[in-house]
Amino acid sequence: MIFTGAFSDGDRLDETRLAQQFNVSRTPIREALGRLVASGLAEQIPRRGVFIRQPGPVELLEMFETMAEIEGVCGRLAALRISDSALAELDISNALCTAAIEAGDTDAYYRENERFHHAIYREAGNTFLEQEALRLHRRLKPFRRLQLRVRGRMAQSMAEHEAVVAALRAGASERAAEVLRGHVAVQGEKFHRLLSGLRRAAE
Repeated sequence: MIFTGAFSDGDRLDETRLAQQFNVSRTPIREALGRLVASGLAEQIPRRGVFIRQPGPVELLEMFETMAEIEGVCGRLAALRISDSALAELDISNALCTAAIEAGDTDAYYRENERFHHAIYREAGNTFLEQEALRLHRRLKPFRRLQLRVRGRMAQSMAEHEAVVAALRAGASERAAEVLRGHVAVQGEKFHRLLSGLRRAAE
């Protein structure tokens, strides 16, 4: 609802009204609001409630820039430490991503894309790094998901996935880092397309 324009930046999310709208108790609404706050899409203000908080363009670019660097480090370490079973898991994720592209299913693609990235964080073999990567990944999840709607982006993302796996399988740590940084970074035209998508979703 946030991305389709039902709510705007600064709007208050009313538990009672949302419970009535979705015909559920306030408990699942409260849980959903908690997840929004945890993701950074909303902010809880004591004694006032939960309010929509959308990052501005500069903050969003900075977050993606940081995420790209973190993923690069994960890729570099994973290339040195990844197991054969994890490589097989990545191959399965890529096969399911390909099937999602053929079906034109962005939701299915994103689910497998998330599994793909989480496996790389884990295979970096550094628990602290993995937790930081997961935290920022959750924060950027709505925006990473939105950019998949750009025409041709899923196919491009898939090609990048295949390059990542090839680098990991070869133990090419710097190549893995380079490909993952480029895969996640949203610079130049790619960032303009993302912002354009956000604007269209808010119209």
